[in-house]
Amino acid sequence: MSDENLILLGVVGAPHGVRGEVRIKTFTGDPLAIAGYGPLSDGKGRSVEILDVRPAKEVVVARLKGVATREAAEALNGVELFVARDRLPESEDEDEFLQADLIGCRVVGPGGAVLGSVTAVENYGAGDLLAVATPDGRSVLMPFTKAFAPRIDIAARRIEAEPPLGLFEPDDDER
Repeated sequence: MSDENLILLGVVGAPHGVRGEVRIKTFTGDPLAIAGYGPLSDGKGRSVEILDVRPAKEVVVARLKGVATREAAEALNGVELFVARDRLPESEDEDEFLQADLIGCRVVGPGGAVLGSVTAVENYGAGDLLAVATPDGRSVLMPFTKAFAPRIDIAARRIEAEPPLGLFEPDDDER
């Protein structure tokens, strides 16, 4: 299966306790939903099955099939958990996007000028931000809201942006 058919749902973190439970940082809307996709893949062909999951502060704590010791859990630290794109439910919200689909999209300004391309979707607690690599090599974080990205065409790999004034302008000390 090609990488573009795999969607990252979470990353295994540190062990939790001594019985093989792990912390997982999820990228699903509902963190507990990660357990509802069936077996996940580690991206290298190995299957990872979540048997039980419960909420924790900023992660979920999960029990994985075949992982019963702290040492086995430690060995999974940093493993990315993927699901095949065709196993994702269809979104009923036209304003809901997969992060994987946004990465690589061209960001075009009001006048049609290419402002850059999306390299990542970040969230530091106050909402999603698009990391945009500009043609001159800078990286700009643009709020990912309807006001700043009013039109998104995933099929055309294009985001029409209405960025805040000066956001894509080089700083005075960079000129």
